Amino acid sequence: VYVMPGSPTQHLEAMRNWNPTEHHEPKVYLHGDLPGSPSEAAFAKLKSAPDNGPVRALANATAKMANELQLSREEAAKWKGGNGALSGAGGDFWIGVLAGRARAFSSGGTAAQPSYDHAGPAVRPGDELNGLLREQAKIRKQFAGLLDSTGIGRGAGSLKPDLYWELLNADDVAVATLGASYSRNSGGNVQAADTFYYGSGGYYVTLTLHQMWPVDVNGKPHTLIWRGDMVSSASLADLHGVEKLGSESAMMKDIAKSIALFRRESAH
Repeated sequence: VYVMPGSPTQHLEAMRNWNPTEHHEPKVYLHGDLPGSPSEAAFAKLKSAPDNGPVRALANATAKMANELQLSREEAAKWKGGNGALSGAGGDFWIGVLAGRARAFSSGGTAAQPSYDHAGPAVRPGDELNGLLREQAKIRKQFAGLLDSTGIGRGAGSLKPDLYWELLNADDVAVATLGASYSRNSGGNVQAADTFYYGSGGYYVTLTLHQMWPVDVNGKPHTLIWRGDMVSSASLADLHGVEKLGSESAMMKDIAKSIALFRRESAH
């Protein structure tokens, strides 16, 4: 929980316009915004990925269609062998996977996402998101009005998302990801939900939630912000099935402490 200058609407706009590659975030190699029903052309930048160790690790995994790649059987069957480099056949393969999954999400939310089942028991992205939220009933209730209008853990929903894709570094392997951001503004209080609903490896899904309240500091508009991060991955399987909350603290307790601190600090 933290306080920032500016209104919730301003913070939401800044979040929507954030491009991690422009801010030189070292773990994000490529970032691109997507239209509502993207074609393969929307992912063309993938072919110009940097030539580094993590990207080569993804290329090697692609060339041998490694078990750790998160794909459906149908997707994996489209790999005809050859050089897995993203500048070549590997890039064409992943562009096809990303475009197909992004279109499926646009039309049917995470419920329309193919399972990760090419090399083991089926893992369903929508089920993973719902599992994360089940473990955090208070947070799920707090954000129900927003989440029930999205494609997160369900069908397409009534809210239109901001869609994007990224190539990032997860444990020294490049991961191709698809993301969606949703928000709503109710009487100046803003809620936002951002999900990576697909990752080629590293984790199954992620979900980040923001609640933003307008507050006044010395007569100037500020925003009180609560953030919660959830991630589901195979590497966390020993903890809670495949589910773990990134920030375990209870939401309302955090908010109460933050407001008390905020009042104390702003009184001086």
